[in-house]
Amino acid sequence: MVEKVEDSTVQCFDPSKMTFREEQNGRSNHWEVRTQEQDYAYLPEQPIEEKNRYGQLIDLIDLTGLPKDRPMYINENPEVGSNPNRNKQHGFFFTADNCIGCHACEAACSEKNENPAHIAFRSVGYVEGGSYPDYKRMNISMACNHCDDPVCLRGCPTRAYTKHAEYGAVLQDPDTCFGCGYCTWVCPYNAPQLDPIKGQVSKCNMCVDRLEVGLKPSCVTACVGNALDFGVIENTPENREQCKTEIPGFPDPEITHPNIRFQQTKSMPIEMTRTDSMPVKYHRDEKGDYKPVIDQKAGKAKSWNFARLNSRENPLVLFTLSTQAAYGAFLVTFLAAFFGIEGFTEFFTSSMFAPFAIICAGLTGFGLLMSVTHLGKPMRFYRGFNNLRHSPVCREGLGLSLFAASCGLTVLFSLPNNPMLISTFGWNATPSQTLIGLTQYASIFALISGFGGLYYMYRCYRIKARPFWDHWQTATSFSGNALTIGSLVSGIVVISTLTALGTPIDSALFVIGAAFTLGLVVEGVGLLGHNRDLLRSENEGGAAHYIQLTTFGKTYILRNSLMLINLAVALSLMAMQILGVSTDLLVFAWLILGCIAVLTSLIGRALFYILVIPTTMPGAFFWKNKGFEEHARDIGLADNPSSGVVHLHH
Repeated sequence: MVEKVEDSTVQCFDPSKMTFREEQNGRSNHWEVRTQEQDYAYLPEQPIEEKNRYGQLIDLIDLTGLPKDRPMYINENPEVGSNPNRNKQHGFFFTADNCIGCHACEAACSEKNENPAHIAFRSVGYVEGGSYPDYKRMNISMACNHCDDPVCLRGCPTRAYTKHAEYGAVLQDPDTCFGCGYCTWVCPYNAPQLDPIKGQVSKCNMCVDRLEVGLKPSCVTACVGNALDFGVIENTPENREQCKTEIPGFPDPEITHPNIRFQQTKSMPIEMTRTDSMPVKYHRDEKGDYKPVIDQKAGKAKSWNFARLNSRENPLVLFTLSTQAAYGAFLVTFLAAFFGIEGFTEFFTSSMFAPFAIICAGLTGFGLLMSVTHLGKPMRFYRGFNNLRHSPVCREGLGLSLFAASCGLTVLFSLPNNPMLISTFGWNATPSQTLIGLTQYASIFALISGFGGLYYMYRCYRIKARPFWDHWQTATSFSGNALTIGSLVSGIVVISTLTALGTPIDSALFVIGAAFTLGLVVEGVGLLGHNRDLLRSENEGGAAHYIQLTTFGKTYILRNSLMLINLAVALSLMAMQILGVSTDLLVFAWLILGCIAVLTSLIGRALFYILVIPTTMPGAFFWKNKGFEEHARDIGLADNPSSGVVHLHH
């Protein structure tokens, strides 16, 4: 049954002639397997539970109804392994007491997957605490946990992820990925790895090729301390007494129901700190569970740090603000005209309505272009609509694209009634009521689709793994910016047009000023609620707010002060208009306030992206430690090609 091949380190065999146990003893299968594998590298045969602790069936075939002998096409091989548990949910088991932080698991994983130096599917992190001589460190080895509820799968716009019935593996196809990085945002465990060179994401694949032949993953077999183990989920390995779902530093398992279990029996200090620069530590409560609290590593001194507002997320700053401005401008202008407000009705039938709709479509197109430049593979942007069933990123892009297209239709239907074109080309001067109706319907559809796009833009950031974003303030920020900047765009076009036509601008100016003021109020209410809730929070969201109040404290105060001044002056200008103050003076004042609103929006949106702290694993080694990365950039080590590290351009 076993035959020699030219390479003496490899054996091949016919799986139909061996039982699973004989396969293990023979150390062979129809995939090439190294003959040096030791007994501990093979999956054990244990009794299988019916359900996991979250109530989900462990036998995934019962959930899917798929055939039990379905091939996984590993390396395009259509053969099927004979592992009797191949359709059961598998998972990792980590014994923190045994981990010595040797990083053998990292090395074995990278060797198995041929990863470059700047990519690691598995990482070892640390938390430590106590005081000399009773100082303790706990190591944590973490990769993808192949969750019951994989948020990466639901969030990915390209459908690069698949949850397989075979072993319950969550697999990702780098060739399908276009490098948006959204999966790296939503995953609480930092499992998906974005390669800035290739512009695509890849991650742990559970070593399913090894599982097919009864072998444990490479990281498990390489562990010298017997800290990592693997098998059907809920099966406690030999010589283990715990099977917990949490460990100090591990994110809330309720986010994704991860398939990893822990043992940690050694007593640890009441307070454990991270070895990276993140201002989070872990405090043991009365139940013995460790919960995150804020670690004020940087003190309470406030700084400006304007230079750090520039980040790799700049395209998203421009994308969100420009699309929100476009929608806000169209919303204010069309609704005011639709409800017959003086000035706007004249503008709707004027020659400038079509150019205004073009401006709105152009702003949206510019924003979408900025979002495309943020991709690792911009030329594959069309894949961003592949997962409309689940991904808010897909729905956001679809809604905004339909908004831009609807603005285009609005222009198309309004052109035959355009007074300038009628006078220029000598068309029939009688406006077509049919085209006016079509223009209105196209505008209404633009409002509906644009609202959908902005709603799913908001949903994109309600991420449990990023508590700083997972707050209703994100909605008030987006809608407030849409009203303030949108009112500025609307005001510039509408007021200029009405002035040129000799039409009174009082009503239009008041409506635009009211929308602008409402936007400031909405955003301000959100900021107050955000500040109140995060000051009470001890999770990563509270830690991000701590950085906002210290590292960027002066910048944060400047933005809020300018917003407060803007609001006070805006209310004063509206009162002055009611009292009959000159409109020329009011227009100039509103223009100044609009420019200030753009500045505060840029600062606020830059802080939005820079400050967020994910619920990722603590510590990490060298280049996965943000503190070390910042140090390397400051001293120039990150610029040294021989270091084997690339800049994180994405």
